[in-house]
Amino acid sequence: MKDVHGNPDGDGEAHPNPFDPKRLRIGQRASEGQDVRRILVSVLVRKPTRQEFFRTHPVPEMWMEAAILEFKQDRQSFIVSPELAPYLPGEAVAKLLIPTITNHGALFLWAIKLSDEQGRLDEWNSVALEAAERAKTKWIRLMANMGAGTYDVLEAAGNFPDPVWPEKSLQELLEIAFKGRVIDDMDHPVLRRLRGEI
Repeated sequence: MKDVHGNPDGDGEAHPNPFDPKRLRIGQRASEGQDVRRILVSVLVRKPTRQEFFRTHPVPEMWMEAAILEFKQDRQSFIVSPELAPYLPGEAVAKLLIPTITNHGALFLWAIKLSDEQGRLDEWNSVALEAAERAKTKWIRLMANMGAGTYDVLEAAGNFPDPVWPEKSLQELLEIAFKGRVIDDMDHPVLRRLRGEI
């Protein structure tokens, strides 16, 4: 026999409350479904932030020197073809592109300035290059030390697991990171804007 609410009357078991949090709570990853694979659709070109630990790709062939033009007005980085770079002094800068991943799995390309034709390199980029080399095998964090005019390099005290690198070639990473942002013509809109033509 059941009461007017459909609950058993007497010795039967009561129906579970439909609003019981124990019944409604789902796992953190429930929305991802059972069989999912992350697709890499965005790779930013940026520096590590001061609060994230990172590793750099351990394979030397994944590191590449390239001419990079930073268009600060739009906060975008463009890769410049080697043939055009000599015609863009002060704009196209030689940088080392390094696939870098945080301890939370965020992948980006770290662009570190290289020495100029006279072999000069400021302290910030010199320390960044050393940190990138160390980060091949250790989890590293960089913090700006304005008083010293350089970075402090910190190593993680804990034992983070090794990074899981996406199965992408350097070419594939470049295609994602610089999609629509390759300067291979002097009539490129960015160069025309720098010349004041548009």
